[in-house]
Amino acid sequence: MPRRKKEPERRRGAVVVRGGNQPRRRTEDQELLRAQPFPAFRETDTWRTLRIMGEFVEGFDALAGVAAAASFFGSARTPPDDPDYKLARETARLVGESGLAIITGGGPGIMEASNRGARDAGALSIGLNIELPFEQGGNPYCDIALEFHYFFARKIMFVRYASGFVVFPGGFGTMDELFESITLIQTERIEHFPTILVDSDHWAPLLRWIDADLDDCGLIDRADMRLLVTADTVEEVCNHVRLASERQRELA
Repeated sequence: MPRRKKEPERRRGAVVVRGGNQPRRRTEDQELLRAQPFPAFRETDTWRTLRIMGEFVEGFDALAGVAAAASFFGSARTPPDDPDYKLARETARLVGESGLAIITGGGPGIMEASNRGARDAGALSIGLNIELPFEQGGNPYCDIALEFHYFFARKIMFVRYASGFVVFPGGFGTMDELFESITLIQTERIEHFPTILVDSDHWAPLLRWIDADLDDCGLIDRADMRLLVTADTVEEVCNHVRLASERQRELA
């Protein structure tokens, strides 16, 4: 008996369709339009991309009316009876009275103190919370409270609407934001954007290390040391942020 010729393959786009009784792979249109279990789709990178885009859209939309602001950072573990908590609240109040909104990570500790200070001044109080393995929880002093799943989307919001960073003592998260801001200034992604370290005694060991182990070893330029300023009074912080805001408006 003569052998039956094998039916040739036919290509439709990137999908192969075979003859006979063999199962056919779905076309790209079928894959796109067929119903899929929702939880499975949520596990794909496509879903993650949409979720990331959604966080940017929600953040930009919610903060579109913010003219000028200062972002406050510091430990979530600082209790209300701590001097740093009281200093952060008073500093945020004075900065708020100068006409700036106050942006924080939306959690407890220094963030809560700063949002309370904004409320004391009648300034716009913004909290940008983040989903963490251990629940941080938002504080009740935010006029605008946003929830983020991705750190990089949240970081954009801290910088996009701020005229400077006010950094109180804190842990790894505070260090991350501190060095993120320095990198953006050093690479000229942002201009006239002071990073203000509150409590010069607390930050002195870090600044000495930067001076001795980075600058003296040629790992940074001497001019990079000027990217960080220290302040010990609320008036100093307010003056640094106000001057930066004025320079940024002149460049706009």
